[in-house]
Amino acid sequence: MQNIKHDLRLSETVSPFGVGAIVDVRGESLIAPDTSWWNRRISPEIHCDRLVAQLGGGILKQAPTHSGTAGNDTPSLLYWRFPAWRFCERCLKLSKLTGIDKGKFRNACDCGGALVPMRYVAVCKTGSHIQDVPWFKWSHRGYDKGVTEEVRFCRAYAELRFVRSSKRGEGLASLRVECGKCKRSRPLSELVGSDSLIRDGIKCDGRQPWESEDATTKPCEASLIAVQRGANGNYIAERVSALDIPEERPRSLQIVEQVRTHDLYTRLVEDNGGPKSEQIAGWIAEELDTGINDVLAAAFANDGASETQVHSLKDGEWAAFTKKMKQRRDLAQGNFIVDGWTPNDYPRLHTEIHPVLSGIGQVRRVREVRALKGFRRHTPESDFVRADLDRDPKHRPVYPALELFGEGIFLRFDESVLSNWEAQPAVKARARILADRRSQSEWAHRLDVPEPRFVALHTIAHLLVRRLAFASGYSSAALQERVYANSERSDKTAGILIYTAAGDAQGTLGGLVRLGNPRHLFPLLVAALDDADVCSNDPVCIESDRQGASQLNLSACHGCALISETSCETGNRLLDRQLVLGGSEVPGLLEDVLKAVRNSTR
Repeated sequence: MQNIKHDLRLSETVSPFGVGAIVDVRGESLIAPDTSWWNRRISPEIHCDRLVAQLGGGILKQAPTHSGTAGNDTPSLLYWRFPAWRFCERCLKLSKLTGIDKGKFRNACDCGGALVPMRYVAVCKTGSHIQDVPWFKWSHRGYDKGVTEEVRFCRAYAELRFVRSSKRGEGLASLRVECGKCKRSRPLSELVGSDSLIRDGIKCDGRQPWESEDATTKPCEASLIAVQRGANGNYIAERVSALDIPEERPRSLQIVEQVRTHDLYTRLVEDNGGPKSEQIAGWIAEELDTGINDVLAAAFANDGASETQVHSLKDGEWAAFTKKMKQRRDLAQGNFIVDGWTPNDYPRLHTEIHPVLSGIGQVRRVREVRALKGFRRHTPESDFVRADLDRDPKHRPVYPALELFGEGIFLRFDESVLSNWEAQPAVKARARILADRRSQSEWAHRLDVPEPRFVALHTIAHLLVRRLAFASGYSSAALQERVYANSERSDKTAGILIYTAAGDAQGTLGGLVRLGNPRHLFPLLVAALDDADVCSNDPVCIESDRQGASQLNLSACHGCALISETSCETGNRLLDRQLVLGGSEVPGLLEDVLKAVRNSTR
């Protein structure tokens, strides 16, 4: 082990340099081991019951921090050297040995040249494993005439060299691994094929680089593929976040409880859908100020489904936001402060927007907790690897986490307007395109269901983020979105939260929450719609119905609707301008708003 004095931002220990990720530090290539390697005594615990419940139990731990200059005794994280194979930039010798000088490891060759990590590693196609390319074994394999008996039985492990020669060609053909004894030479162009390592008999070790051989519980039968060390697909993190809010029960669950504790509930169940059920349900509905269908659904609801809703992060957040906004001016203290507005507070300001929005929230302070659940490699369909690989059944898993404090803007859309719009056949047909593609993908099931309201509100959030970046003082990458769009329950959700959070600022700068005032927000929303009405890639973009990864975007591209992938819940997927602004005989949710604004200015 060696202490390398290098600082990472606290947020980088969750993303992008969390467990399983490769990070370059001062000429070294390192990989972060799982949290079972963490010193838990120096890692502070973060508390967020809602997030822990979503993770299925465990402990949230923050990486150790320090102020001032790092020293030998500074609390730190352990990183593993990977790949182990390196070459000397002076003598070109290739090895995985580390020199020691006066009892300390040194990143230098015996000739004095610096050691450079090999640029290619081997990744398992489906098992999410990663390992070194066995360069000596690979360089002495192949199916050409150069594999003689001398090459096959060569054992000159210390005489490999990584050379470049333009005489052999350009690109990867000019980069070769040579053996000084048997004179075997092989170009990297023979390494990168999809089946290259399979043909050479190189198999997956079935473990992560920091795990010992004893940790392998079963062999991995998946094939390996050689990829560049810094390729994006080498690490696909799976993170989850939650807002630290007073837990509120959604209206649908409150109705379930009220119905099942009502005096007439037993009679309703005994009738079991008979001729008196509707009459009894009507009596209950009148007392509870709800609909008959809601009462019947609550009475015969599946208990498992209700339990799932209880633990839904967004359900609790939606209930908390709507409760806060009813209070108007929020005089409470703590980490969740929201001032509520209605369009009626500004009756003469952009009246075109009033029917669409039912409420606006200035989120003056909010606490967010983010945790790294685990990761995958190569493709989103690969096996999931947990952030804690401790296999002790009594061990409580530890998740890397951090807490951030910030501000934001919450928009609540009118449910009646949204329901009438999404009931139109053309709107349903448009959203069904994305729904079908999501169902055909092996990994897209992890994304939200692209019902019309979700796609529309998600796209509006992106358009507003792009516009807010010009007015708030924050870059678009510093802004985050949270979309509340679900029509499957009796208390349908329809809203968006745009917020910013930082780990080193107690509430951030105030520039975003100031714009949540209707006199600032309404013009910004109109400007965002006006920006998106014409894309620099039109007419190609607006007429398109297959853009983005796995064609999970319709009319949305970098010229109009895409933002930083780290700011988007779905990684810039499930977007469509037509469902917002209309087009191709598809009515847009805010199509009339933009038309009315333009007519009023003529």
